Amino acid sequence: MQGPRPVVLSGPSGAGKSTLLKKLLKDYENIFGFSVSHTTRQPRPGEVNGKDYHFVTREEMQKEIDAGEFIEHAEFSGNMYGTSKGAVQAVQAQNQICVLDIDIQGVKNIKKTDLNPIYISVQPPSLDILEKRLRDRKTETEESLSKRLTAARVDLELSKEPGLFDLVIINDDLEKAYSELKEVLLE
Repeated sequence: MQGPRPVVLSGPSGAGKSTLLKKLLKDYENIFGFSVSHTTRQPRPGEVNGKDYHFVTREEMQKEIDAGEFIEHAEFSGNMYGTSKGAVQAVQAQNQICVLDIDIQGVKNIKKTDLNPIYISVQPPSLDILEKRLRDRKTETEESLSKRLTAARVDLELSKEPGLFDLVIINDDLEKAYSELKEVLLE
């Protein structure tokens, strides 16, 4: 894949990846572009197909995965998520630095490709704070909250693997986390 080196943002749900990403894309809209992932889950209120995610059926997604059209994909809570080659190429075609929001499984899968991105992990200061953030969203059932917290524990444990990430940002203060992110990316 041609163009500038992509950026992979990873971290548990509720760590603040989306908030940091939105700020980055707003402040530097002509420099960075977001790779829109595919998912088989239903859209949440306010989510737009093609902007937040490409919402597809399981059959459509499996067909494209089988055809080798995905860089990475994973299943979480009974739904499939993935990054297609086309989504990354669409950003690179705009001559922008492609930013991918990917879970830890996806990070490990991308390590096996020739994408060669900058890997950044965004992490909460603690699991208690993460739980509070997820509860404050009011989008989770107790069951989905429990699944997300279990996934977060695994995510944080796996992210300690030496050399997996180029940078780890502990998001306890949004402005501080945002400046750390900008500092590494604007180099």
